[in-house]
Amino acid sequence: MAFEGLTEKIAATFKKLRGKGRLKEADVKEAMREIRMALLEADVSYKVCKDFTKSVTERCVGADVLESLTPAQMIVKIVNEELTKLMGSDIKHITINPKGPTVVMLVGLQGAGKTTNGSKLAGLMKRQGKNPLLVACDIYRPAAIQQLKVCGEKLGIPVFEKGQINPVDIAKEAVSYARQHGHDMVFLDTAGRLHVDEQLMEELKNVKAAVQPDEIMLVVDAMTGQDAVNAAQSFNEWLEIDSVMLSKLDGDARGGAALSVRAVTGKPIKFAGMGEKLEDIEPFHPDRMASRILGMGDVLSLIEKAEKAYDAKKAAEMEEKLKSNRFTLQDFYDQLVQLKSMGSMQELLAQMPGGGNLKNIQVDEKAMARTEAIILSMTPKERENPGIIAASRKKRIAAGAGVRVEDVNKLLKSFEQMRAMIKQFSGPGAGKRMKRMRGLGGFGGFPGF
Repeated sequence: MAFEGLTEKIAATFKKLRGKGRLKEADVKEAMREIRMALLEADVSYKVCKDFTKSVTERCVGADVLESLTPAQMIVKIVNEELTKLMGSDIKHITINPKGPTVVMLVGLQGAGKTTNGSKLAGLMKRQGKNPLLVACDIYRPAAIQQLKVCGEKLGIPVFEKGQINPVDIAKEAVSYARQHGHDMVFLDTAGRLHVDEQLMEELKNVKAAVQPDEIMLVVDAMTGQDAVNAAQSFNEWLEIDSVMLSKLDGDARGGAALSVRAVTGKPIKFAGMGEKLEDIEPFHPDRMASRILGMGDVLSLIEKAEKAYDAKKAAEMEEKLKSNRFTLQDFYDQLVQLKSMGSMQELLAQMPGGGNLKNIQVDEKAMARTEAIILSMTPKERENPGIIAASRKKRIAAGAGVRVEDVNKLLKSFEQMRAMIKQFSGPGAGKRMKRMRGLGGFGGFPGF
């Protein structure tokens, strides 16, 4: 996950401060030196590092901090606030044209993930009630048009394309088409290059002049670090971009782009691509990202994911089953699918407060997939009543799931232990027994948990 190395180094610095009790000015300056080195290693711009640590130091050496009872906590608070300020302070939204359609021009270097992430953004807008249109203006990259059409088909969003004609004409015709067919948002997927060149920029300037987009959004690859910042600066100088989308923020990125791009361009980061699926896009929350960098987790995003996966009707049915001890393997499978829809377990752990301390906990995603396969290899009757699964049935289930009979036995044993626990905590006096329970975490007995 992005920022992992930076988070570890900042956490180690704060740990030293907490161990000192009351702080001197020299302690603060030493801590800021370590944080500056951590930021530089994360590929943050040197000027941004220098300005950031200077601002934090000036606030931290104030009498209110050094003379407070918990100066280390005050410094963490200040660093959090300055990080948030560095990345834009608050969330920004797409500029909507009230007369419609809203035209968003997506620009960026080749390989930044412009086509995929532009499609993700259009999909997000569709889920919010908009009627978007994707437009194929990249006539140079092989299969670019086909890639956009595949993304559009998966998302149920139409794609406007005219083949290899002039991109300026494509953009103008697309906006006209959108206006005639009731599309309130138009996303122009423009061409990219391996590096910024005059020919590319002239073409993009011509597209901009022809359609007057409401927003020019630059897509930058978070994994390229300082190179992404340099690209952002160049695009801004040529086109006067309005906003930035970070792609691949879920990858093994050092995080420098996220911390530098706004400071260098003055333009807000509005969205972040967080995975490979077309649903993996989030509005960029500077305050939440700052908390994650400092190892404080991102509880609000975690809650939002849970709300999306939450089904009130199914939850009520599950509560009733638990009360009457009628929890089945089918119910467990349904819960597993719901949990998976929130993302990988490692991602969820990272968003919990103190998640950095859990980084050594290995969640076996493959074991979870095997558990799914075993349950799906059972008949509906077997899922509802595991007690009927004898030796011959176990062999059939194991063969169907591609696992050993021992794996089937392990799952069934864990499930019976879980049902016994549920029975113990249902019925009269369940509340008191629940309060006495310690150490129960989700489906702890199951493979992969």
